[in-house]
Amino acid sequence: MGELRSSGHELRGVKDEIRANLLAALREGRDPWPGIVGFESTVLPQLERALIAGHDVVLLGERGQGKTRLLRSLVGLLDEWTPVIDGSELGEHPYDPITPASRRRAAELGDALPVAWRHRDERYTEKLATPDTAVADLIGDVDPVKVAEGRSLGDPETIHFGLVPRAHRGVVAINELPDLAERIQVSLLNVMEERDIQVRGYTIRLPLDVLLVASANPEDYTNRGRIITPLKDRFGAEVRTHYPLELADEIALVQQEAELVADVPQHLLEVVARFTRSLRESSAVDQGSGVSARFAVAAAETVAAAALRRAAITGEGRAVARPVDLESVPAVLRGKLEFASGEEGREHEHLEHLLRRATADTARARLRGLDLTPLAEAVSQHPVRTGERVPAAEVVTALPALDVLTEVAKRLDAGGWPSGSTPAAPRSRARWPAPRSWRSSCCSSPAGSRRTPPTTTASATAEAPPRIAAKPLSRNLLA
Repeated sequence: MGELRSSGHELRGVKDEIRANLLAALREGRDPWPGIVGFESTVLPQLERALIAGHDVVLLGERGQGKTRLLRSLVGLLDEWTPVIDGSELGEHPYDPITPASRRRAAELGDALPVAWRHRDERYTEKLATPDTAVADLIGDVDPVKVAEGRSLGDPETIHFGLVPRAHRGVVAINELPDLAERIQVSLLNVMEERDIQVRGYTIRLPLDVLLVASANPEDYTNRGRIITPLKDRFGAEVRTHYPLELADEIALVQQEAELVADVPQHLLEVVARFTRSLRESSAVDQGSGVSARFAVAAAETVAAAALRRAAITGEGRAVARPVDLESVPAVLRGKLEFASGEEGREHEHLEHLLRRATADTARARLRGLDLTPLAEAVSQHPVRTGERVPAAEVVTALPALDVLTEVAKRLDAGGWPSGSTPAAPRSRARWPAPRSWRSSCCSSPAGSRRTPPTTTASATAEAPPRIAAKPLSRNLLA
């Protein structure tokens, strides 16, 4: 500890530490919340004000709104390394021991007190509140082994500390706080205000230095439990979260979180995002339960999986999603939604309707101003066979050569033909160099095509494709 003093190190509380690091990030223009999408002008300013004020915080919002992700990002506001008394049970600072054992060691060893360094990842403690959570889990209990060794029950050293004391000089997060029984919530009152703990009738004065944060679902207040009034009063701030307000944020969230096994073009991700947002507005869906952001992520992953399966069946070298792959979403993800009473038996019908509407809305938004009449007339006279088992090259070859398709491809961020395929055209007409992607809206059944890699070997196609991030496919053709 003597070397630590000579280095000029100063002790500061965890809330002061978070405040200083947050203000430093804001001054320098750094993003203190990496990976958080859609909260920039709503949730984050409120949370930042609460942290600067040194308040304990509860996040209130429906499922799948990123509450846990936001709580975990608080770790980035702690100092990367902090000194602790080596071997101390609660990770106390060398300048400020709080347990009897650490105080005794500090008095005996003085500047020779050994010091260790703890990373900020070790200073974050998270507990999922469940109805069977006990006071011993959060606060602590008498350790019978220590009593058997000869210590008296009133001796503070007989206590086995719970999660909250062990989070000393760190952040403790409680997820789904209303699920805690009311008597368990009472045990947190002293921790948050008086900063002491009571175990088996014994009061132990521990000046705990913790930031207590929690998450809660509004529905929990009526369905499973509630946050007791005295505990709500001790939280300095209540911040409401929400689903992404803008379509672009919804798409960005899917791109960030989805693990895709095939290429999914930007306009199909837009369909997924619009579909999810339509579900949040539908009267057929129980809005009290909410439509989690995980639904959109799972939908994008399902589309990618359908594309990979289709490519394996048709023998295509590289899997690229087409609108026909969207058909798999309603059946696979129906179980992730809670429907309103009276909608039993009509769930799939509602999902298919909203998915068709999302596809149409995406087409209108991207193809606004284009005259698609020539394309519709050409397809009506010479139908193009499409479907899950029709390879992309076959669809593209059957397409009519029309100038409007070039602009369609540009609007859908597509470009390039599958290897060995070109659209059908008279000899006098030059080959059309861009793909068409308006297949699903102007034809009876959706299908499309994709760009094949320049070289495809049997060994290459036999290998499992790597997971790739969702991104716009400037050279891929979709229908």
